[in-house]
Amino acid sequence: MKNILKNRLALSTVVTTLIILVVSVLLAGVVTYFAINVTSTRVQEENLSLSKQHIWVNQAGTAVAAIMVTNTGGRDVVISKIAVRGQAAAAADIFYVVAGTGDVLTTDLNWTGAAAIAAGDYAGGIDSDTLTGLGTSTLVLTSGSTMAIYLNNPDSINVNDIGLTVAITVFTSQAIHYKETNVEAAL
Repeated sequence: MKNILKNRLALSTVVTTLIILVVSVLLAGVVTYFAINVTSTRVQEENLSLSKQHIWVNQAGTAVAAIMVTNTGGRDVVISKIAVRGQAAAAADIFYVVAGTGDVLTTDLNWTGAAAIAAGDYAGGIDSDTLTGLGTSTLVLTSGSTMAIYLNNPDSINVNDIGLTVAITVFTSQAIHYKETNVEAAL
């Protein structure tokens, strides 16, 4: 027993082991914190806000759908497809307008009174802007921007659907955004 108490190496071995243990735990904590910090600052989320959705049908059976899409996320978004009641809209039937830097879309989207929406028509909250036909290009919505989208003759919508709830779905590369609305009679 006297040899153990007088031996200086025995105490230094314990202290050395504790120091190595504490340093390794601190190093692991620093590496974990660094990894979390790097991944959380590099990742930007896609987030779209869908609002002011409408589907109108006139007595002749011509339908028009409208929805406002706001990109509230930290990255630009490419809208790949828009569907009404599960049926994708053809690119020739999609018309859109992007709010300018000074424009604020606060009013509701309105039925234009025409049998179908055409380029140049617009009945919403943006003054002096007109709808652009999609044609064959894609819809790109930059971060912080707002876009009003009109669809001519969405498939499977007719006069008998007035008063029913129908879904409008916006597809992007990262997510599917879904909003429901009641089909309205056009005036």
